[in-house]
Amino acid sequence: MQEPLVSILMPFKNTEDFLQECLQSVKNQFYSNWQLIAVNDHSTDNSKLILEKNASEDSRIKVFENEGQGIIDALQKAYKESNGQLITRMDSDDIMTPDKIQVMATSLLKRGNGHLAIGQVKYFSDQGISNGYDRYQKWLNRLTAKGENYSEIYKECVIPSPCWMVFREDFDLCDGFNPNVYPEDYDLAFRFYENKFKCIPCEQVIHHWRDYDYRTSRTSEHYAQNYFLDIKLHYFIKLEYDKNRPLIIWGAGNKGKTIAKKLIESNIDFFWLCDNPKKIGKDIYGKTMLHFSKLSELVHPQSIITVANDDEQERIRSYFSRLGQKHMSEYYFFC
Repeated sequence: MQEPLVSILMPFKNTEDFLQECLQSVKNQFYSNWQLIAVNDHSTDNSKLILEKNASEDSRIKVFENEGQGIIDALQKAYKESNGQLITRMDSDDIMTPDKIQVMATSLLKRGNGHLAIGQVKYFSDQGISNGYDRYQKWLNRLTAKGENYSEIYKECVIPSPCWMVFREDFDLCDGFNPNVYPEDYDLAFRFYENKFKCIPCEQVIHHWRDYDYRTSRTSEHYAQNYFLDIKLHYFIKLEYDKNRPLIIWGAGNKGKTIAKKLIESNIDFFWLCDNPKKIGKDIYGKTMLHFSKLSELVHPQSIITVANDDEQERIRSYFSRLGQKHMSEYYFFC
């Protein structure tokens, strides 16, 4: 029985320094029935020439031009030109382990529709990896090892953008790359979550994620923190918010204030709590800051936590536990 065709969707733009190594990692896959749909997003270097040379040597590689501008248009074009039963994505500056496609395809085929295959990732860089990226990698891999990625989806993107695979019909079900929303990988993760695709645990590192100063996620305004916060709040209101329950914001830092503004603009009422004595009793945006003990007086509340400090988060978790309230049901960490 032949392996199902896997469509690997890969936008590329000015990655000539890394592209050949990336393409070689694709060609080295143990799983052989794949097609690489590469879409040129207006490169000004030799990236297109490198792709075309590889395509002339391997008929599984197809090269197209972006009909629009930017990564979302490029991904939409790639998907339009693909015809695989299984869909995955690749970044043109990264490296696959030789068993990446095999690991994800095997686990997905074993479990069937309604599942999301994912894998662990490892950052690498000529300049070394920052503490922030190292923490993100460890956090993401810890979730992926148990398939518990959705449990912290409101904190950060829990599905690594170049390391997932789904059935084509499931991808269509969650509207694929159609929404013109950045950051597109985080928005897609929420749509996987919304459609209740089950994350398949994976204990292997199958993707090497390259970091460098001019990587798109570092330089594009579309990956600024305010875009992430907009997505979090959008999906919280859509998927979690119950207007019949009291809504809480805990914390009055920048994120707390931004969320408060957006809720006020949407005419959504809320209580604003904190544990900072200097802020309790103050009026911000027409809302009085209350001591967090107010929470114990409210019936079945929903709380958005915007406190980032790890130690403070642990204390907050303990407080909710004493109140008998559960994470991802009564309270949600937004950082």
